[in-house]
Amino acid sequence: MPDDRTPLETEIRQRIARTGPVPVAEFMAMCLYDPKLGYYNCRAPFGAAGDFVTAPEISQMFGELIGLWAATVWEAMGAPDPVLLIEFGPGRGTMMSDALRAARTVPSFRKAVRVQLIETSPDLQLRQRQTLSGVDDVWLRWHASIEDVPEGPSIILANEFFDALPIRQAERRASGWHERAVAVNGGGELALTLTPDALADIDLPPAAARVRVGEIFEWRSDHFAVEIARRVADGGAALIVDYGHLKSAAGDTFQAVRSHRYASPLALPGLTDLTAHVDFEALGDAARNAGAKVHGPIDQGVLLKRLGIEARTGVLQATAPEDKRAGIQAALDRLVGTGPNQMGALFKAIGFSAPRIAQLPGFAS
Repeated sequence: MPDDRTPLETEIRQRIARTGPVPVAEFMAMCLYDPKLGYYNCRAPFGAAGDFVTAPEISQMFGELIGLWAATVWEAMGAPDPVLLIEFGPGRGTMMSDALRAARTVPSFRKAVRVQLIETSPDLQLRQRQTLSGVDDVWLRWHASIEDVPEGPSIILANEFFDALPIRQAERRASGWHERAVAVNGGGELALTLTPDALADIDLPPAAARVRVGEIFEWRSDHFAVEIARRVADGGAALIVDYGHLKSAAGDTFQAVRSHRYASPLALPGLTDLTAHVDFEALGDAARNAGAKVHGPIDQGVLLKRLGIEARTGVLQATAPEDKRAGIQAALDRLVGTGPNQMGALFKAIGFSAPRIAQLPGFAS
């Protein structure tokens, strides 16, 4: 085995030799979630020493505002006690830690909360437990699947969760839709190819009808969007924040990040983060079809400004040492700014709720 070939790449090559090219969705699932060799079980992906930084790691303000958003939503739900506070893909637990700290300003909400964290990685579960180890007055539970979470009034959070779900890709040809897959090329390297046979009985989103011959369309299973919408449709709400596009359209967004730089998505399987942009139109359609009311999508920067991040910045700067104030301002700029390397416009927010909840915080202008 070549020195730069990961153990997972060896397994992928063996599978290709046995059964042929591996569809992009299956390749992505193996690279990210293989129980022994997958990225989330082998790497420490978050923070400056990892491969990427998420909004909660940039500033405590993000999680604090999400916590206050949840408390306001809880009151709009009629203040049920208990209420499930569910987070998908909690990372290192930073957002939940900050959210629960902010929830101290609404003691009745904090008392009612039953936190449910959805995490498949044992290593990340351990990191989350460490981050939340000081939270001894709130009920905390971990689950590997949303199906393991009990039913009940729910507030659901998902920050940078959907972008890491496997995507399917297909290219439109005159002969039909041909799925994109990973094969071994003539030079012995992993490479993207198209399956020779057109996909049969494929159920594509309506937007695929607008795709021209030679263009690529990508889509995800709507399982999680439907399950989230189903749980909140009877009396709850959800907030999803991620990077992506407002409208379904043709395009290839399959990408990789390693050590905070873009990399080839086929390089170093199991050691490189793979993602693809989130289709917010598809998310909204799935939620409506499941009976939920959809709010947005809007830019992350717009949401955070409406929730009061600029005022919170001023409070933190007023009490911070002089040498920390510029850093607080830089964090604000990165979270809400619209320039290069800023998250305010690239990242979007969408809300789901029970139809009787007329408006969610931050989504009304």
